[in-house]
This record gives sequence, structure tokens and C-alpha cells, in this order.
Amino acid sequence: MTSRAGQSFDLGRALSEVGELLTAPLPPTGPTEALGDPATGEWTATQGPGFRVVPLWEGDPMTGVYAPEWSDAEEAAEARLRSLAEELGHRWGPHTEVPLHGPLLRWQGGSAVDPLVEALFRQDLYGDLVVWGPLGTTGRRIALTLGRSDGDQPLVLAALVSDRAVAASDGSSPS
Repeated sequence: MTSRAGQSFDLGRALSEVGELLTAPLPPTGPTEALGDPATGEWTATQGPGFRVVPLWEGDPMTGVYAPEWSDAEEAAEARLRSLAEELGHRWGPHTEVPLHGPLLRWQGGSAVDPLVEALFRQDLYGDLVVWGPLGTTGRRIALTLGRSDGDQPLVLAALVSDRAVAASDGSSPS
């Protein structure tokens, strides 16, 4: 569960929070740390060397949900990602897509992956990345992703900022 459980998706809020990531403090080195709400323990952010990942929206649990409602829920989550990406595209231009299936297979096989990618996987964010940047004079990259841990869990839309290239580490070009 994330700190966004039970909140409806608000495009304006999501845009604002993504924009805030451009100036968020990023640890230059150190371990990756998942942060939680002190009262509930729900995931609020993950940070590590040069990056920060935050949840923007969490859908409803899918327990007991079957087609066509299942497909509708997935399509609605993907539409949220697309609408946010479209608005960010108006600000920053075209994005690149960074597939994560290669690193996911390596990570599941016990191989090391980039700390940012591992942080995404530890939060069950397995969806491909939609990446902009480097942006402005900061050189930071912003990315969006959508994922869930298993079939019955809620879908989660998350954003990340990185002061380094965001790549799948499988030979694809860095963004």
C-alpha cells in the first residue's frame, strides 16, 4: 500500500508533484531507502544515489474483480498515465520509453541491476518508463511508470527524478 490509497487521481496535483521533483534534494551517494508514513507505514517515497521515486496514485485492490471490470480498471490506469504524459509532453517535449523487461528478468535471476531500477522493482513498479530529459540546467530526468505486485493488488502510478541517465542497462540508449 502507498500513501495514495483511497485518493482519487487528480491530474493537476500529479503535475504539481512531478514538477516539484525537479528541485527535490537527491542524495549523491549512499544506500537506497524506502520511506513510509510514520503512522501507517504506507510507502511515501524511495530515495537512493541520485534519485527519488514517489507514488502519485494508487488504484483500488483487484481482489474479486474479473473481466470486464478488470480490463476497465487497467485501461483507466493506463489512461491516467497517458494523460499525465501528454501534459508533461506539452512542457518538455517528446519522451523516450525505457523498457524494463530485460533488467527485471536479470533481477529475478539474482543479478545486480542499477540501484534506481532495483528501487522500482522493490516497490513492484515493473512497467516501462516514460522518460523526459535531461531537463533545463539541472540535467535531471523525470520518468513515469505504472505497476502492481500481483494480479489482485492495486495498480500504482509513480514518478521519479534522477540526476543521472535513466536506462535499462541492457544496451538501450540512456535518456
